[in-house]
Amino acid sequence: MQRLGGKVAVITGAARGQGRSHAVHLADEGADIIALDICDDIATNGYPLATRADLDETAKLVEKSGRRVITAVVDVRERISLKKAIDQAVTELGGLHVVVANAGICPLGNQVPSRGFIDAFDVDFIGVVNAVHASFEHLGPGASVIVTGSIAGLVPQKDLATGGGPQGPGGAGYGLAKKMLCEYTKGLALTLAPEQIRINTVHPTNVNTGMLHNLPMYRTFRPDLAEPSREDAELVFPILQAMPVPWIEPEDVSHMVVYLASDESRYVTGQQFFIDAGAGLKLGL
Repeated sequence: MQRLGGKVAVITGAARGQGRSHAVHLADEGADIIALDICDDIATNGYPLATRADLDETAKLVEKSGRRVITAVVDVRERISLKKAIDQAVTELGGLHVVVANAGICPLGNQVPSRGFIDAFDVDFIGVVNAVHASFEHLGPGASVIVTGSIAGLVPQKDLATGGGPQGPGGAGYGLAKKMLCEYTKGLALTLAPEQIRINTVHPTNVNTGMLHNLPMYRTFRPDLAEPSREDAELVFPILQAMPVPWIEPEDVSHMVVYLASDESRYVTGQQFFIDAGAGLKLGL
């Protein structure tokens, strides 16, 4: 018996990476999917974001599971457009039971202009809030909201507010957003608990996606090199984790997302889950 039979899930940032993995794993367990993504680049973000072709590929993978899927190109920073897309998809699919607020960017480096702080914060925090609030009127008892946080975002980041350090203004916005998500999900969990609506946050460590594999990220891990390669960065990626691995895979996070989306976790709310190979323990979180 499929764990998510009869449920509909909306996922932001669904075109590739963790979002695509979540869409496929939720569909494999019986959920119909609303897959949303900006499918465009953001100027301050130093690596390419997903494309419409990526989102179409996610849809094909969901359909292989025999589930229905609706896609829409939408920017999570624009709540009116986001709500319109969700409302239309819910009308067609007949309900909404799971929200996976996953879309995120990580514009690292001192070369990022101050606008990078705004873009990172707006996508990584405001975008999550918009996704949850745009979905709210469709949620009822038993619904589950799952937010993507970050181990790296929870690490104290001295001087990042002034753009210091290799992370720069975008890293500062990213870190602030991920820290604020913790308190946001705790507060909303208490508010929604009487209605039996749950909200939890998952905090991955390095994940084997495009957000990790790009030159600005390599420079963050290898500030001693002007043009570090992937191989150069891979030498130090394991430093973050207590287990001797450079990263986890998107499906490692998806397994937790499926659990939190299912009725197996019906009494789990307001929690911060680390999928991190021991990185949180190592960092004192």
